[in-house]
Amino acid sequence: MPVNLSIKNAPDHVVERLRQRAKRHRRSLEGELLAIIETAALDERHGSAKEVLAEVRRLGLQTPREATALIRADRDGR
Repeated sequence: MPVNLSIKNAPDHVVERLRQRAKRHRRSLEGELLAIIETAALDERHGSAKEVLAEVRRLGLQTPREATALIRADRDGR
């Protein structure tokens, strides 16, 4: 069963950025917030600090440039 959520005391600058984002995606503010929440709730890629460190070691990253390239590739794949 759907639940109504409420966000109180949201700073004006945050709300304005969300409105701009909603406009870019051709959604209402409510639709944009729901899309953000759904994405965050379904994203299981974030791990603990130990898990992230283990992944960095597994990948054998040696420089920030290598890490940057992997992050960009991941973002481009979305």
